[in-house]
Amino acid sequence: MRGQTWQGLRSPGHHRGTRRRALTAAAAAAIGVMTLGALAPPATSAGPDTVQQALNALVHDDGMPAALASVKDRDGRTRTYTAGLGDLATHAPVPVDGQIRIGSNTKTFVAVVVLQLVAERRMDLDDDVDTYLPGLVRGKGIDGRRITVRQLLQQTSGLPNYTNYLGDEVRYYTPRELLATALRHPADFDPGKKWAYSNTNYIVAGLIVQKVTGRPLAEEIDRRVIKRAGLRHTYFPAPGDASIREPHPHGYYRESADGPLRDITEIDPSWAWAAGQLISTGSDLNRFFGALLAGRLLPPAQLAQMRSTVPAEATFGPGARYGLGLVSRPLPCGGLSWGHGGSFPGYETRSGATDDGRAASVAVTTQVTDEASRRNLERAVDTALCR
Repeated sequence: MRGQTWQGLRSPGHHRGTRRRALTAAAAAAIGVMTLGALAPPATSAGPDTVQQALNALVHDDGMPAALASVKDRDGRTRTYTAGLGDLATHAPVPVDGQIRIGSNTKTFVAVVVLQLVAERRMDLDDDVDTYLPGLVRGKGIDGRRITVRQLLQQTSGLPNYTNYLGDEVRYYTPRELLATALRHPADFDPGKKWAYSNTNYIVAGLIVQKVTGRPLAEEIDRRVIKRAGLRHTYFPAPGDASIREPHPHGYYRESADGPLRDITEIDPSWAWAAGQLISTGSDLNRFFGALLAGRLLPPAQLAQMRSTVPAEATFGPGARYGLGLVSRPLPCGGLSWGHGGSFPGYETRSGATDDGRAASVAVTTQVTDEASRRNLERAVDTALCR
């Protein structure tokens, strides 16, 4: 895979303005025509369903091969939606609530594990990295003795983003390789002086979890979060597992604006590890964020720390703020949504939940590469939460 392809694959998180537009208007229109027959009609006779309309627009207007959503209202009722095609080669429908690669939503799971360990007094947010990984985090302007666990989780460490420097080869990477890639480059800023999204922060956080617990990160996420929240369709792929276990829409990638869509569903996800390796469904994501906000995964003190935020508009849009692996965004109908989002080759997700029990997750089956499509995806989540 050529370097310019990696340019589109690098970020499990969302980086505004850093990716090239993957679909030209003509190509988007062509995909919209091809999938028009798969667009769902309004859900009720009383009028059009605004969530379904939003998904139809993501396929027809933005050129996404498919879109799918899961929405839970204040009363606990869940609706699922699909639009487009789950497989462009066979024209198979989109699996309802199908599994997807959820990218940087993984960071929230990792942050929950860290904060559980803090609650158990096995870690402290204000400990420096060297307390757990002595001598490991060193580089030009980089010193683990000056970076705290809190700064890792809140993206204020100044560590360079390793996904900006991955080579051309798509293969299995160890977490230490990913960290070493970052450490070959200078710090972006002194710890605590700024905010900047860096996937490297969560590689280090994952390594700390493994050091403190003596267990693989995947096992800790599974027993502490996935099982505890009752997530039945969420898992951390084993080393070398490039597949997606359960029914899922295929994920696609376009290497150049005028190139064909490539099926990139099966890919080794190890390059994302603690920054973005999890696979889940929209309903499971809603259940996870709902359980988190309801205090079923963290004690009140640690949940409050997680919700202590700093401005993050440069990456997540107007009014957005970043806590400890958790993003808050103002809703057009008032109040805040709390969640994250993720970008992974073939998939883009946005998730949000509110304190009164609403939750929504929307995914499309190619990475979003332009501002208009990004806004439309986020607007679909807002539409679902503001119904």
